[in-house]
Amino acid sequence: MLASDENLGHLETQAAQDVQPLLREAVQRGAQAKADASPPVCPVCGHKLSRLSSGHARTFETRFGSITIQRTRGYCKRCGKWRVPADAALGLEETAGYSPAVQEMAALLASKMPVEEASVVLEHLTGIKVPRATLDREARRQGQRAQRLRTQLDEQTRRGASDKKPLELTLEPYQMIIQLDAWNIRERDNWGKSAALRRAGKEPERWHWVYTGTCFRLDQRSQTAGGRPVISRRGFVATRQGLDGLREQMHAEALRRGLGQAASALVIGDGAVWIWRLADDRFPQARQRLDFYHAVQHLVAVGRALFGQDKEKLQAWLKPLIKQLKNESSVKVIRQLEEALAGLAAGPSAESVTKEVNYFHEHHSRMDYRAGRRAGEPIGSGPVEATCRQTQCRFKRPGQFWSSQGDEALLCLEMLWRNGRWHLLFPHTSALNPARN
Repeated sequence: MLASDENLGHLETQAAQDVQPLLREAVQRGAQAKADASPPVCPVCGHKLSRLSSGHARTFETRFGSITIQRTRGYCKRCGKWRVPADAALGLEETAGYSPAVQEMAALLASKMPVEEASVVLEHLTGIKVPRATLDREARRQGQRAQRLRTQLDEQTRRGASDKKPLELTLEPYQMIIQLDAWNIRERDNWGKSAALRRAGKEPERWHWVYTGTCFRLDQRSQTAGGRPVISRRGFVATRQGLDGLREQMHAEALRRGLGQAASALVIGDGAVWIWRLADDRFPQARQRLDFYHAVQHLVAVGRALFGQDKEKLQAWLKPLIKQLKNESSVKVIRQLEEALAGLAAGPSAESVTKEVNYFHEHHSRMDYRAGRRAGEPIGSGPVEATCRQTQCRFKRPGQFWSSQGDEALLCLEMLWRNGRWHLLFPHTSALNPARN
């Protein structure tokens, strides 16, 4: 019976406490049975173990509490190391003090929120107490596992294999959309040596690029009832491993998403030179498009050079050009910019407009906005910019500094989660949410 001041939540909490000892006992029995059934072979090389001895106890935390397992240990002559087959069978590494389910909780929470907060949330929701330092170490270890898994999957993809089921045959040809961008993350470069570096005339580096990309099939892009574009399925990449890392990871992700079967491909970016170079290298057959809103920003720059702070004249001049760029042709826009430049005397304004005119000439072939809209293609890079923003929410909180190893580990965890491959890192989750797998 519930007391007058208690609700269903109290009943749920009490029921969970009542059954926890039973669940812990059931998990211990199952774990012990699996340990007893583990064959005496090396889990690394498969060689038969010698000098076997039983009764080696190990205690670790599960989601239902602490359990102790008796295991058999043996020596692998091929590896030259002592091995415990039961540990591998149970998903436990030598240094892990927690079950795979708790390891997963630590990795997922740490990839979503600061570790100190994650430790509190984990205890509040599950009753599992994992100290901040331990949770941080566990999350980083899982992130390193995730990086090894990512490398393995990318290599398989390049060899023609895939972690996904074979693509279904489509009745209509489809187009692959690839969008690229980057954002900055703050790291502890030469931490504690800033003053010495400045005395030597060197400014310490703190901010570094996280290269980011997303890809999707055009036929998987639709609209809500209110007209907002939505994408039903897409792939994500975010890495601190430089342009080389992005190049390999983005290409593999696009292949997994169907690039090899696509009738055509389109790369959209904000105009950064590295984007077009990467596209030429990994997607040489793809068309390229400059993000429309970045093009508009360059029109605004011209307007400010022409009209200064006069907002009315700026808007009167700008609106027809934006409409023309979007619905007609960039050639007409460039012609008007050149006419405006011809009417300027030499000086800062003329230099600014010259720079923007050159920019429009350089990207002229990437400004096919009218054709793109008629084909139902995106003309902006909103999806990848949103991806950058969503990822930054975890990594750019006040007072947070990272190491390149730490941020790459958590970035890799986040991308596995977003790409629906979490179950490959934690196989026990496969049955929990098959829609993501």
